[in-house]
Amino acid sequence: MQILFLIIGFTSLGLGILGIALPLLPTVPFILLSAFCFARSSERLHSWLLAHPMFGPMIEDWHERGAISRKVKRLATLSILAVFGISVVLGAPSLVLTIQAVVLGCVMVFIWSRPNG
Repeated sequence: MQILFLIIGFTSLGLGILGIALPLLPTVPFILLSAFCFARSSERLHSWLLAHPMFGPMIEDWHERGAISRKVKRLATLSILAVFGISVVLGAPSLVLTIQAVVLGCVMVFIWSRPNG
């Protein structure tokens, strides 16, 4: 089971790192998942993640208060708007735009309803 948690932890960490640059991938949930998995598989990796200057504060804010920092909220909002804008510019079908608007709108409501970190 420890190996499975390690594999999931590294996979989610990789996706979280990709999410920094790719607007379709959310960074914070993947980093939180990797922290969860590393806590169950490797104390060294878990400690490293908590001490990381970029990821550590995200994990701490979420763990202590269910919070997302204002900076992360702004970046997430810009990413969401960029994704939707790209879909509009590329001429995505109306159904796809509607689904995107609903899903991304719900994501934004969730993000902005969390306390500020």
